[in-house]
Amino acid sequence: MSRLDDALTLVSIDSVSRNESRLAHVIAARLRQNPTLDVEQIGDNVVARTTGHHSTRLLVAGHIDTVPGDAASAVIVGDELRGLGACDMKGSLSVMLELATDRSPRSVEVTWVFYAREEIARSESGLLEIAELRPGLLDAHAAVLCEPTGGAVEAGCQGTLRVLVEMAGVRAHTARPYAGRNAIHRLGEVINRVAAYEPRIATIDGIDYAEQLQVVAVDGGVAPNVVPDRARCTLNHRVAPDRTKDEAMAALEGFLGDLIHDGDVVGVVDWAPAAAPSLSNDRLRSLVALSGHAARGKVGWTDVATFAEMGIPATNFGAGDPLLAHRSDEFVTLGQLDGFASQLAAWLR
Repeated sequence: MSRLDDALTLVSIDSVSRNESRLAHVIAARLRQNPTLDVEQIGDNVVARTTGHHSTRLLVAGHIDTVPGDAASAVIVGDELRGLGACDMKGSLSVMLELATDRSPRSVEVTWVFYAREEIARSESGLLEIAELRPGLLDAHAAVLCEPTGGAVEAGCQGTLRVLVEMAGVRAHTARPYAGRNAIHRLGEVINRVAAYEPRIATIDGIDYAEQLQVVAVDGGVAPNVVPDRARCTLNHRVAPDRTKDEAMAALEGFLGDLIHDGDVVGVVDWAPAAAPSLSNDRLRSLVALSGHAARGKVGWTDVATFAEMGIPATNFGAGDPLLAHRSDEFVTLGQLDGFASQLAAWLR
């Protein structure tokens, strides 16, 4: 079987978030074919570790869930595997399994982590479940998270801040709007300002991170003949690693500035912290050299931030074009899988 066939086996198993049980059992069974691994299944998460006598331990991780879609439509066309999760990130998972079951000697110990529920709320993350129940399994000197990066190292990650903005108004009859204050009209000013947002670029250890701000949900209105007294929108703010939640929130409130009045509400709904690049770490810097590409900043949030919270230097490195993630036409190529397998194997050696 080719690497595309191996990846197709995983892609064909439905594992939308919270439905990863079947895939977790398939992964665990495959890992147990290598008697040199200690394999432990924790819920729908699987951890496999070598237990030799090397002083350095490296960790390789990937999430096994996908966004919603039809796993049954996966197909190989030429040198491409097309289907839900092919790029994000079952192509890389198949390479992880291949290398984990390879008994060739290495000069380091390796921990392989296959975890559930990454694509939904962070509070449900399988990686956090492992950290809570079996934290020692995640001990490592450096980690690679196999998110799709096009074979380049994408260092650190952005934080993500979700904010609810609620604008106040005064109800009135729509025939006499001058007697009220239209909260939706006021919210329109917020939306227009956000639409005109110019990304802030933060350069950290030579890596650029472009902040982003988008309106992602809008709600309001009482009845067709009522001037609305409340209107709400949700903002998603991607935050560079040089800002904390409080600093990002202060900057956002300053940006909205004069649009926010007494009675309006601006509040945090969700926050996942950013992670700075860890390229001062010798192991991760060597991965950049092996990749043959200059390192760049990760666009978006990943569990590199979770590893950073644990004190483990980590970076993103995987097969597939990150721009294809979550798309209905996502795919990964044989060449991408071959390149990723070769470079990751060399790093682990």
